[in-house]
Amino acid sequence: MESRAERIWNLLVQICLPGFTILGFFLTASKLPQYGVIAGLVSEIFWAYASYRAWKEGQWGIAVTTVVATLIFMYGILNYWYF
Repeated sequence: MESRAERIWNLLVQICLPGFTILGFFLTASKLPQYGVIAGLVSEIFWAYASYRAWKEGQWGIAVTTVVATLIFMYGILNYWYF
């Protein structure tokens, strides 16, 4: 049985994962990619948790995608904020 803290964390993930992902897409589409990559990288925190849970069940594709997307967002942050 899940503890109360686990239920709250799972609810937070269920809200923040699509929320930050959609925000990143929206900001990028609104010609603000420098902010879109930040929102996308924040969403990767929640994607990493979801991919870990899926990986434990034998679904490793989401983990590979999460790692690649995280690297792309990190490159985007370097591209827009440092160079």
